[in-house]
Amino acid sequence: MAKQPTNKILLDIHQRMVRIRHFEEEAGKMMEAGKIPGALHLYVGQEAVACGVMVHLTNKDKITSTHRGHGHLIAKGGEFKPMFAELFGRATGYCKGKGGMHICNFELGMLGANGIVGGGPPIAVGAAFSQRFRKTKDVAVAFFGDGASNEGSFHEAANMASLYKLPCVFVCENNGYGEYTPQANHQAIVDVADRAAGYGMPGVVVDGMDAVAVYEAAGEAIGRARSGAGPTLLECKTYRFYDHVGVRGMGLTYRTDEEVKRWLLRDPITLFEAKLAEQGILSAKKAATIHADVLVQ
Repeated sequence: MAKQPTNKILLDIHQRMVRIRHFEEEAGKMMEAGKIPGALHLYVGQEAVACGVMVHLTNKDKITSTHRGHGHLIAKGGEFKPMFAELFGRATGYCKGKGGMHICNFELGMLGANGIVGGGPPIAVGAAFSQRFRKTKDVAVAFFGDGASNEGSFHEAANMASLYKLPCVFVCENNGYGEYTPQANHQAIVDVADRAAGYGMPGVVVDGMDAVAVYEAAGEAIGRARSGAGPTLLECKTYRFYDHVGVRGMGLTYRTDEEVKRWLLRDPITLFEAKLAEQGILSAKKAATIHADVLVQ
């Protein structure tokens, strides 16, 4: 049975979500203005996934990330200044300006984003193997997209994690697109979680726009991993509000305006704030103050 989050945890999740949203909005504006070199893959819209998972983890727990790694790092405790410095290629960045958007920080247990699609799961499994070998209670979490679940690296990682009952959780952030390709055009299945059965692990589908639903499902999966029961494949159905690259992307037409508007109505932060307000946990005034405080960090 999923453990219900306390009010303190709910407010913690909210704070992390707001921090991700404002960092990504500002980073996107800077990229569009040509101030940040290279491309950025924004996490806006998917905040409930990273925060619902990460609130269960400590700095000793390891994660691997994706192209949209800023959200994962911030949810894990990353600070804005060294992150922006990294994006600008400065020596004061987390990776001394050498990582760019693929930021890592070992002190936080962030093993890094990866420019290779599906490159993260094998690294997370390696970390999980190390944790099992050293007999710790720490876990490793691999974040990846629906497109990455087609890669051999994911399947090899899932097979090994299951074989050795490693303390690993595979979190598929299914935003419906592998880059610019709709899921239906690159997979014959609807739920990526169905692939878990081939490796003898639980496969769970959850609403990735609902932070509480993610929190509860992730709590079960992480608890299972810590207890020595092995890995879980957690599929979070979510959506990226902006394009694959930056805000406006490359001008390719592959999503309808109606589809985007339909998902915007399910903004995870707006939905979460409404739920917290209804429960008397967070007033609209307090929420506005939290947003304002984040903007000056």
